Amino acid sequence: MPDPRVPQGNLNRIKASLLWTSFPQLNVTASYLGREGLSLSFEGSATGVIPTMTGLVNSPEAFQSILVSVHLLKTQPLCVLYEQQRQTDTLLGDGTIRPDVNRSNGGLGAYDILNMSIRDVSDLSFNGSDDGYRVQLGGYIIINSALWDG
Repeated sequence: MPDPRVPQGNLNRIKASLLWTSFPQLNVTASYLGREGLSLSFEGSATGVIPTMTGLVNSPEAFQSILVSVHLLKTQPLCVLYEQQRQTDTLLGDGTIRPDVNRSNGGLGAYDILNMSIRDVSDLSFNGSDDGYRVQLGGYIIINSALWDG
């Protein structure tokens, strides 16, 4: 029977952040985020599967596309900087997303995301009851690093 006394750890919503290599003025910390914070989703397969006559051949991918949702507050000046950036140049380059856990406790580490861009800004509601300015960012991460070994 598994040991039920294994410490479960803690989350820290203040830790989540998005940091840019070339655009530090667009760095996002908890103070600029709505309740939804940051979210990261993986697009596509990490391993391709190729059917053969009698089975399957696995073909690990070298990278995986990602989509980042940044739930900025439209009441903060940072959303104005993102809107200006969207209107000027949607290409942002490399960035790092730090999750809502303390890495020192053995939890999930940061994701280095390459070649990011602004993909979309979600619908904006101006009825006085929605504080959100949600930016969708796209890029990719390196996976299956063992492919590059020998």
